[in-house]
Amino acid sequence: MSISDGEKLPLKTERLASKTIYRGEKFDLRVDTLKMGDRSPANKEIVVHPGSAAMIPITERGTVLLVKQWRVAQDCYTLELPSGTRDGDEAPELTAARELREETGYRASKFTPIGGFYPASGFSEEYCHGFVATGLEFDPLPQDKLEDIMVVETTVDDLRRMCMNGEIDDALTIAAVTRASAFLDEARSADV
Repeated sequence: MSISDGEKLPLKTERLASKTIYRGEKFDLRVDTLKMGDRSPANKEIVVHPGSAAMIPITERGTVLLVKQWRVAQDCYTLELPSGTRDGDEAPELTAARELREETGYRASKFTPIGGFYPASGFSEEYCHGFVATGLEFDPLPQDKLEDIMVVETTVDDLRRMCMNGEIDDALTIAAVTRASAFLDEARSADV
């Protein structure tokens, strides 16, 4: 989307103050005092996040590996692509490789970038790097201490259907599947 001449731009926001109110293991919480145009200042909570990686692992058969896990914040099981938070300023490709092995037990010989996205731009700085992972070989790493993950293999058609009908409602998964459309079309042609 581009802004054409004469189109009204949003009000410029000025940061008047910023204070970190919580430091956590995975992210921090910051409160910024902001002023938009001539409006009165207001506070905005921002999740300070190092970023993440989400992977679409495609098998030699052209199927996709998903993970099913209990998500405490949602109080339910979710079906989603393997993904995880970067360790500090770790390269996104390293995050992808580590998280794929932790969550699915597979190492990939190739990670192809598919672009990234902001999963929660209204309140978080998190930027998720998307990858298609191919050349899978079983080589697991231990899961994180609060993970109990089951791997679910599905077809490309079923993956897309589940994203469209709400069976998969994880934003990282839906965004990555959208970004990887060409790769999924190629994998779909390999489905057995």
